[in-house]
Amino acid sequence: MLGGCLERSTATDQTLGAGLKLQRVFPELEFFQPVALLPLPSNNTQWWVVEKQGRVFSVLEQQGKYTKQLVVDLSDRVNSSHNEGGLLGLAFHPQYKENSQIFLSYTADGSPLISTISRFKTIAGNKIDAASEQVLLQVDQPYGNHNGGQIAFGPDGFLYIGLGDGGSAGDPEGNGLNPKTLLGAMLRIDVDNGKPYAIPKDNPFASSADGRGEIYAWGMRNPWRWSFDRKSGELWVADVGQNKWEEINLVSQSGNYGWNIKEGKHCYAPRNCDAAAGAANVIDPVAEYSHDQGCSVTGGYVYRGGKIQSLQGTYLFGDFCSGRIWGLTAKDQKDKNQRSFDQKLLIKSDLMISSFAEDNQGEIYVIHYDGEIYKIVPTDN
Repeated sequence: MLGGCLERSTATDQTLGAGLKLQRVFPELEFFQPVALLPLPSNNTQWWVVEKQGRVFSVLEQQGKYTKQLVVDLSDRVNSSHNEGGLLGLAFHPQYKENSQIFLSYTADGSPLISTISRFKTIAGNKIDAASEQVLLQVDQPYGNHNGGQIAFGPDGFLYIGLGDGGSAGDPEGNGLNPKTLLGAMLRIDVDNGKPYAIPKDNPFASSADGRGEIYAWGMRNPWRWSFDRKSGELWVADVGQNKWEEINLVSQSGNYGWNIKEGKHCYAPRNCDAAAGAANVIDPVAEYSHDQGCSVTGGYVYRGGKIQSLQGTYLFGDFCSGRIWGLTAKDQKDKNQRSFDQKLLIKSDLMISSFAEDNQGEIYVIHYDGEIYKIVPTDN
């Protein structure tokens, strides 16, 4: 994800005959550098919006009008001064209605940053109690970029965490391919057991000294937005590329996704690339696109809503720089690592797509880093 490097853009879109358009929602409201949007569990009238500088707002619909209210301001403990740091993720506990637990992911002051995963409690009025913070996990970031930062609960009830390779360019520390560091990996932890958490017994290195117990999959450069298919449970991860290629991965437990041997399906460091990738059992992405179509992928969701039947089962994703939105549709029903996909450009826009969102009915939204929220809807015809 790129932070604030582009000029303000307008929300024009071109639907390319796909029968889709972007419709502004919450039109009375604007936000400052929004990076995430989540519906309140089992609530169809309230959303939470995460701003990069450290604030969370609730958006409430009442009689067709929208109002926003501050849920928490953590800007005093969030370091958002670096391009990709800040308050980057929020997750509701699966039993949120019973235990009022919220989880936040942010970068704190460090050398230069520390990725921090914390548990909070909500109080009356749907506010987060800032004083209730329990830090679960902290990971030093050697550089100011490639922090990843999204968190979400999987269908298995465990908390998943996406962390980038720690920067700067080309992964000079070799973190992506090193399972003995938490950087450049998808993590999975059990927040309901252990102090401050437990390691799921089937994590790849749960009982091995060859890697960190928290790791679920590795070989990532900067996983920027990922999601679970609400029907199949499959984990889709968008991984931002270096110089030439952006990629989409269908992530499996124990999978190695190849950074920095490969960028997309291509050799990043050509010397001995194929042999090294083979020896490491690298899994290629299911889709990619080159930098003539964008420069920073933003992962989305598999569409499982009821409003756009032509999108049913299609994975939607976009690009922060170009504003393009694509769809991936499976050609067959093979194993996730053998399946092939049709990739289609669905919408051209001028949005800086920082994130996607999914409501409780499976409809898909697009977050514009310049402060606006849009919904993907069918065109009138």
